Amino acid sequence: MPRPYPPEFRERAIALVREGRQIKQTAVDLGIHEVTLHSWLRQDDIDHGRRPGRSTSEDATLRAARARIRQLEQELKIVKLASKWLTEEERVDPKGHTR
Repeated sequence: MPRPYPPEFRERAIALVREGRQIKQTAVDLGIHEVTLHSWLRQDDIDHGRRPGRSTSEDATLRAARARIRQLEQELKIVKLASKWLTEEERVDPKGHTR
């Protein structure tokens, strides 16, 4: 998993490139990979409407929605298992006799 960088660090790296510094040299100076910096620049363009794509805020909303869907699917699975179990319990003769 990539190591997380503080938002301020990302913003400063992007600002340096936007001021005219070369991407490769900026990446070396900051100790990050050039591809990482390219990704940050691409996402910044998307966030500011200069390029089509899913913005950072939309990504966060989508991640939260997917997590909620997973949670609801788990809850539904539990309810279905409980319902199945209760249905099987009802098949037992109330007098204690089994078939």
